[in-house]
Amino acid sequence: MEFSDLIRTGRAQAKLLRGPEAPPLRGTLCLTGHHLLLSPGPQATSELWLLLLRSVDSIEKRVASDSGTITLRCKDLRVLQLEIEGVEASLDIARSIEALSSLESVITSFPFFYRPKGLRLGDAWHFHPPERYYKRVARETNAWRLSEVNEDFSVCPSYPRAVIVPRSVDDGALARSARFRQGGRFPVLSYHHAPSGTVLVRSSQPLTGPQKRRCAEDEELLRAVLAGARPGARGFIVDTRSSQAAKQARMTGGGTEAKAAYPGWKRLHRPLERGQPLQESFVRLVEACGDLQQSTDSWLRRPEGCCWLAHVKEALSAACLAAQGMEREGACILVHGAEGTDSTLLVTSLAQLILDPLSRTMAGFQELVEREWIQAGHPFQLRCAHSAFSHARPKHEAPTFLLFLDCVWQLGRQFPLSLEFGEGLLLALFEHAYASPFGTFLCNSEKERCLCEVRTRTHSLWSGLNQPKEQRKLRNPLYAPNPLAIWPSVELQSLRLWQGLFLRWIRPPEPSEVAWEKVWQIVTDKEKTKLSQPTVSASEPQL
Repeated sequence: MEFSDLIRTGRAQAKLLRGPEAPPLRGTLCLTGHHLLLSPGPQATSELWLLLLRSVDSIEKRVASDSGTITLRCKDLRVLQLEIEGVEASLDIARSIEALSSLESVITSFPFFYRPKGLRLGDAWHFHPPERYYKRVARETNAWRLSEVNEDFSVCPSYPRAVIVPRSVDDGALARSARFRQGGRFPVLSYHHAPSGTVLVRSSQPLTGPQKRRCAEDEELLRAVLAGARPGARGFIVDTRSSQAAKQARMTGGGTEAKAAYPGWKRLHRPLERGQPLQESFVRLVEACGDLQQSTDSWLRRPEGCCWLAHVKEALSAACLAAQGMEREGACILVHGAEGTDSTLLVTSLAQLILDPLSRTMAGFQELVEREWIQAGHPFQLRCAHSAFSHARPKHEAPTFLLFLDCVWQLGRQFPLSLEFGEGLLLALFEHAYASPFGTFLCNSEKERCLCEVRTRTHSLWSGLNQPKEQRKLRNPLYAPNPLAIWPSVELQSLRLWQGLFLRWIRPPEPSEVAWEKVWQIVTDKEKTKLSQPTVSASEPQL
């Protein structure tokens, strides 16, 4: 089907209302296969307004005698209102937006057509391959190797082609371990903590089932994890399910690692919500933030009732537990829930931010997101199909990645000098995860991205974000490298609503945001002053 078959009316006269802080915009509304455009006309001073249709989360339409109103609720939490001349034109445009914004085909999405100036296809896709992180690990320890057992994605369809595994375990044993883990996600290295010589490992649940099955190769793999660490190392299995949920999983073929089969490992349950409960919490929070008619007392109670900050607290607590086990207990950590593609990645990535100074740099954080979320198989296309406004509530949708970004924002707020990046990068990642002209967050796994030729036919988000003109919006001007671990306070009174995300479209800038811009201006002026000062030649006498 051609895009033109879905466009009932291509243009109409309209007025755009963009929120309380932006003036209305009048002009000609145009609809294309991927965008909604509003051209103010040759006499207007404002620029062309553009909206990626994939960013539309829900549509509401109302008609009067000779016009119609379309309300667009976007995945980035914007609410836009279009007042369109003509009832028939209004209804046709609304139906066209509904059809074009919900196309499921990956290869017809905008990233496959996006060709920005200054970027070349293939740029930045090679920035963060598994081999790059392995080189860092290899400089610190000889106990691990890079395995290509999954080169054709036949062992684990959600893992990348290459994974880091204990050197003493051969590929045959890895393949047999994969058959004992849900979805084939056998234990692989997530992070090596050089100061303690311990490691962070992730996987999915073992398929022990009601018969309490065992797998010699899986047991061998986890023994090798301990053997590769410091002498006498022990291990903790951080299970992101409740003990009751783990027992129920055993009745349907899943389960947990038996104590007798995995000596040296102790299981700890730190239940984290995922799936629909997390999505419902997100929806309720956005509804509360958008209700401008409620009283102050009522508003203060509603975010608390949404439980979103409780989810932030639990995620940070589980990450701190894993990080403390490595740095303070000298233990190896295995993290898994059921599938190992959601709360598992949330814990492993946050634990690295707490422990690893390199993960808190701009390049290191990008690598962390690429390695621990994109390459590790978080199903972005399923989880981020809709945001908070869609009336559909599929079970596979959940804002797990947004929860991660919120936790990172909390870290940045409590340690304002320790992250090289600022809120701008986190907001950009939120927006691009749900709707993007770049191909980085497309599909659910590396296997799917290979089948769709994403790396050769789309641009990488990192190439766009690393452009010099973008860096000022993303970097933290107060950054000072901190070689130590950063231990956040996870008490609810220490956590804050992320206003820069949840209230960004419905309230004027906070004084802190204005101050932040002023800090940037001071830093920029200082850098310009340094560059303008004449340099002293080495041959000239210096006072």
